[in-house]
Amino acid sequence: MDAAGYQEQEPTEQKAKEEKTSSKIISSQKYSLWKPLINGLVTENPTFVLMLGMCPTLAVTTSAINGLGMGLTTTVVLALSNIIISALRNVIPDKVRIPAFIVIIASFVTIVGQFLEAYLPALNSALGMFIPLIVVNCIILGRAEAFASKNGMAASCMDGLGMGLGFTIALTLIGCVREILGSFSVFGISFKAPLEHIGMAPAAIFVMAPGAFFVLAALNALMGVVREKQIAAGKESRIRAGCTHECTTCGEDGCVHRFYDEKGKDAAVGKKAE
Repeated sequence: MDAAGYQEQEPTEQKAKEEKTSSKIISSQKYSLWKPLINGLVTENPTFVLMLGMCPTLAVTTSAINGLGMGLTTTVVLALSNIIISALRNVIPDKVRIPAFIVIIASFVTIVGQFLEAYLPALNSALGMFIPLIVVNCIILGRAEAFASKNGMAASCMDGLGMGLGFTIALTLIGCVREILGSFSVFGISFKAPLEHIGMAPAAIFVMAPGAFFVLAALNALMGVVREKQIAAGKESRIRAGCTHECTTCGEDGCVHRFYDEKGKDAAVGKKAE
């Protein structure tokens, strides 16, 4: 092949290589943005793994609908506050970041509370004082400090949705178990009559305070068994809340910070500007 042929082949190979690299970059970015969502749902579930937000978990889960309502309310506040905190992360001074986070969270809690009072008064009455107490929920403040203040808006939104939906699933599941065992009903659908006809009676203790601890302990133990099997199979990988951003010495392959930037070098999602 003559020199002209080599010159024509070289740009073609270079272009193909660049397209392949670009495809890998886009794929890695999309994958990494899904990691915070999966992280909150499963690997760092705030209720069954991190054991956060125990007050509303134990208090409002007397029924499935209450657990679902509390979880979705917290999810909305968590996702929106994460987005705003991430957008302002380079503006808020470090010395006043916690008070600033609380003000942002409280603003969204007030908006959501007024919405529930106007359009869902029954749910608002059932949740009661636990709606304003979302302001000091350690899940929301913890994600603001550990994740949203250090990452971009997209990743922070996914983290908020993941943690919020994980919290929602946990509360709804606990509420379902308590309601079924304690009153033979779920989501307002009662099957008490046929069960009582065969001599069964609801265990009222499950809709009382002790029942919340029993159900939480049982579900937490079940989650622990599942996680142990994942670890044994080598599938356990999570984003740790105390990330130091030292990616070169970190062994967490599932960390949201691990993907390639436009220059093909390792970079962090939404890393603070120097």
